Amino acid sequence: MTVLPDDGLSLAAEFPDATHEQWQRLVEGVLRKSGKDVTGDAAEEALSTSLDDGLTTRPLYTAADDARRGDSPGLPGFAPFTRGAFAAGTTAAGGWDVRQRHERPDPVRANEAVLADLENGASSLWLAVGGSGLPVSGLEQALSGVYLDLAPVALDAGAEFDAAARELLRLYELHGVAAEDARGNLGADPLGYTARTGVHDPVLAASATELAELTARQYPQLRALVVDALPYHEAGASAAQELGCSLATGVAYLRQLTGAGLDVEAACGQLDFRYAASADQFLTIAKFRAARRLWARVAEACGAPEAGAQRQHAVTSSVMMTRRDPWVNMLRTTIACMAAGVGGADAVTVLPFDQAIGLPDAFARRIARNTSTILVEESHLSRVVDPAGGSWYVEQLTDQLAEAAWEWFQEIERAGGQAEGLRSGLVGSRIAATWERRTTALAKRREPITGVSEFPLLAEREVNRDPAPERPTGGLPRVRRDEAYEVLRSRSDAHLAETGARPRVFLAALGPAAAHTGRVTFAANLFQAGGIEPVHDPVTVDAASVAEAFTASGASVACICSSDALYAEQAADVARALKEAGARTVFLAGRPGEAEETYRSAGVDAFVFAGSDAVATLTSVLDRMEVK
Repeated sequence: MTVLPDDGLSLAAEFPDATHEQWQRLVEGVLRKSGKDVTGDAAEEALSTSLDDGLTTRPLYTAADDARRGDSPGLPGFAPFTRGAFAAGTTAAGGWDVRQRHERPDPVRANEAVLADLENGASSLWLAVGGSGLPVSGLEQALSGVYLDLAPVALDAGAEFDAAARELLRLYELHGVAAEDARGNLGADPLGYTARTGVHDPVLAASATELAELTARQYPQLRALVVDALPYHEAGASAAQELGCSLATGVAYLRQLTGAGLDVEAACGQLDFRYAASADQFLTIAKFRAARRLWARVAEACGAPEAGAQRQHAVTSSVMMTRRDPWVNMLRTTIACMAAGVGGADAVTVLPFDQAIGLPDAFARRIARNTSTILVEESHLSRVVDPAGGSWYVEQLTDQLAEAAWEWFQEIERAGGQAEGLRSGLVGSRIAATWERRTTALAKRREPITGVSEFPLLAEREVNRDPAPERPTGGLPRVRRDEAYEVLRSRSDAHLAETGARPRVFLAALGPAAAHTGRVTFAANLFQAGGIEPVHDPVTVDAASVAEAFTASGASVACICSSDALYAEQAADVARALKEAGARTVFLAGRPGEAEETYRSAGVDAFVFAGSDAVATLTSVLDRMEVK
């Protein structure tokens, strides 16, 4: 038996460290096999990924990257608070605050849902009040039976925040809640309301200031204002744009509050910050860490560095939620919740998986709150302070994101601040340009949407929910990743309801399964993303049998699928046979290369391949099928 030395040496001590250059040479060899003859740094760049805001993620990070970094992330609980607002993170509290959102307009039903959540894992409430949601007058009934000294309440009341806040303060007094035990946020956010509606109302700003003065004077744990970055995220903003807009909003509120007589520390103490958490886990982790670092810099510049510990409320992104195959949303929100927790968010709201369809049912709310419970209690994520800290990748991404966000913040400030940026259209136009670029990536499936643009299920069971209250409009738009595909699927649904069948495409597979399976799978996914049912029967065809098979399929469109070698032998003849059999459109799966003219002259109308515009293709197919 071999006895290992007990001298504290690493078992790898006798092996020399691999160098960066050695790794690059290995990468060069792999890329060469795929047809890319690049060397040195170019090989590494070939494996890098470009993100919004000029950010780039590289395939390898080393200690050398850490040595090149600028500012230190510091220690948890100390400026610049990159590693957390508190030295113990959320470990002392047993995990992050599980904050459930409620927007049912019926106070009785809202109360049933509120009590069920608080009894089963939720630790605070986020209530949508006013407008077409819960009326301010129904707040007392909705909170009946709630121990207001134990469960913090965050309000989201839009233009009615003053009335809602006064009602909540009345309830604190009615139930004998001591002023020092009242916790949560009164939800004043005049600039957020402007972003949502396009309405600039100076009265709202004055009311927010009055509330802040009141809470600063009488309620030490209650905050009056929220810097809500969701309107920008939900309009399609990048991570840096979301952060930059939040900084500009926060600075505007600091000016407003200090101008009314509050000192900088007291003014900072009246602000909560709300950010979106998406399924891009590392970008989300970096975003929450960068947000704290940036706000600490603002506080330092204002002369109150110790007041820069930003308090954060994370909300899983509504932009990523899909109406089709909504069950997949459970996976998206789990990753987003994990990323927000790892990133150091103080409170996390997991939106129910059916949020994009309507008001969530009890099962959806249960899954949402249990997502946090599992991550905290079973995965023990909150037992480590800043678990991503020290990761060369995360630290670099945090730095890059902070720098990009600061540049955008400075641009807004030079333009006159957040209010002027909204009024002039600077904020809206810049976000719109970002979303336009992302829309192109979604249409080309470079940003895949599982269950929608990839692996859709046409036979899925429909999920029905009570309609959600209408949300304020008139300002920045609300976007979703699935919206272009939803239009296509709705056309297919209407066709199914009218005719009893979905539009169909015949997959003309040539040769053995080994030759055609890859492209058959690709084509089936593509067409189903538009609600077009693929018919792959028989499994393989040729020029002699394809006409009969096509006619039997009931389709009016066909797609030829096989290997390039078999295309050279059979595709032209099969295309001619399909046209003679009445196919309105014949596609070929794959890039045609030099044979494009040959295929087109034989009857191939278009080519579908990875990176082609799927939305444009599917729209044209439904148009040719006369699907309304």
